[in-house]
Amino acid sequence: MGSFFKKGTSSVREDELILTKDNDSKTKRLVVGALLGSIAVIFQSAGIFTGIGYILSMMSTGPLVLACLLSLRIGVMTYFVTIFLLAMFQPSELLVFLFTTGLLGLSLGIGLKYLKRSIFIIPFAALCLTLGIMILLYGFKFPILGPSVTSQFSSMVILGTFIFSILYSWIWKKASISAFKVLNKVFSRRFSD
Repeated sequence: MGSFFKKGTSSVREDELILTKDNDSKTKRLVVGALLGSIAVIFQSAGIFTGIGYILSMMSTGPLVLACLLSLRIGVMTYFVTIFLLAMFQPSELLVFLFTTGLLGLSLGIGLKYLKRSIFIIPFAALCLTLGIMILLYGFKFPILGPSVTSQFSSMVILGTFIFSILYSWIWKKASISAFKVLNKVFSRRFSD
């Protein structure tokens, strides 16, 4: 697999990761995408357990970000593979993944790959997450924000959700970049020997 990323600097003096040219075969990339989808299913399925399960469930965003950075096509495939597997094995987590953690992973991956700068990436991902939460809350009447938030339309709920989504997207962007730096070091060391 070699090194996935190279280090670069942007005009805002912030370290960013730039995807290197990938010489891997399409089959290898497809298999990696399927494995990332399986990992996302495992993380998302942990949501049935309380406490630590919720934290593990949030981690399903990470594999999708990585898949999108490999290739947009692989990222979208990973998103749909994860949806298909969740529909079979853990249907109670399907809507949550479809409109929150999965959508955030997809939008962050797209943002990191194509938008490049935090000033564009974070609002884009936050807007996608907010739209997903609003679809669940107002479209499906699914109490994603808890029983105290009703499914009656409220601009304060939308504003609060967007502010939370900005913070959450920023945290995920930082966590993703840190994780990918570690992965890059591990893969570089492993395959250079």
